[in-house]
Amino acid sequence: MTDFDTALARLLAQANPLGSEVVALEAASGRVLATDLKARGAAPRTAVSAMDGYAVRDVDLSILPARLPIASVAFAGRGDLPVLPSKTCVRVFTGGPVPTGADRVVVQEEVGRDGELALFATAPGPGRHIRAAGSDFEAGDVLLAAGTRLGYRALVAAAAADVAALSVVRQPRIVILSTGDELAAPGQSLETAGSIPESVSFGVAALVEASGGQVLDRRRLADAPDQLKAAARLALDTADVVVVTGGASVGDKDYARSMFAGFGLDLIFSKVAMKPGKPVWFGRAGRELVMGLPGNPTSAMVTARLFLAPLIAGLAGRDPAERLAWRDMILTEALKPCGDRETFERGRRDGDGVAGLKVQDSATQKALAGADLLIRRRPGAPGLPPGDMVPVLDF
Repeated sequence: MTDFDTALARLLAQANPLGSEVVALEAASGRVLATDLKARGAAPRTAVSAMDGYAVRDVDLSILPARLPIASVAFAGRGDLPVLPSKTCVRVFTGGPVPTGADRVVVQEEVGRDGELALFATAPGPGRHIRAAGSDFEAGDVLLAAGTRLGYRALVAAAAADVAALSVVRQPRIVILSTGDELAAPGQSLETAGSIPESVSFGVAALVEASGGQVLDRRRLADAPDQLKAAARLALDTADVVVVTGGASVGDKDYARSMFAGFGLDLIFSKVAMKPGKPVWFGRAGRELVMGLPGNPTSAMVTARLFLAPLIAGLAGRDPAERLAWRDMILTEALKPCGDRETFERGRRDGDGVAGLKVQDSATQKALAGADLLIRRRPGAPGLPPGDMVPVLDF
């Protein structure tokens, strides 16, 4: 068996960004820039007012009080640039163009009105309230570097660059194949003798999408070799990563690896010295990656969280380390000694600390829903009392 750290290192060596594609700005949320994003123009393109007020020349306020005719009005979006005649002012609104010749904008609260005259009784404050042309950025400035993940703040900058589409790292395409004669679609299991609801693929699909991948297909397959091989061929023709759940142990009908044997499957690791999830395996069939997850729901989701999530993140151009952000938390309840395999116990937040779940069975699904942390335990680790620190990962 392969130890966990070695298996993870081998997997991360395959987690390289895919090629690029161009997507509309509206579809770019969560994606990763493939190239630097440069501004098409300056912002602002011309000097604009930072406040509602009156644009004036300082010389025209040298003697106070002053009464200046309002020569024109400048709203945001006005295309032409007004000119400020001597001994006049221009009424401007926030974002409106500042007229040529103006030295400042006097905020409207400091100005009186008498019809079409603006009344300046006192010297204006120190602020000029003018945003100079290019004060935010100039044409050609790099607003977002390649590798930037496009969250809500970055998307504002992308739109400000005046581009309608972005070059981003291609989303990894995932096909999930769930194997087993016993599996039935949720909502149909009670009507099918000997069956159980197929549940794992729903969790795996959600994890894939949260990590930056796109689920192309999710199929439920019986343990029929010909059907499995046909499904493997179709999946390899369309996906970047094929995920197989179940059929990863040593039973007579565990076909998960054999269904890919005819397509040049080259195993990168097979079986990991961990609990739960020992049967997990990972390989490459031609250019496509294939991962086999155990059939037990908790085992499948633990191994998917530890291996599949960082793999998808890396392929999508994200930093896989973001999906492996272990941190220390304080135990609020005692933990039993660990066995001879590295163990990832399911835990739950307990105030500012963490408590292990009472039920650690790898097949349980009710307890799985209540776990929000994984607690990493080294092989042979002794029992731990409350108050000790343990490494945890969001689950």
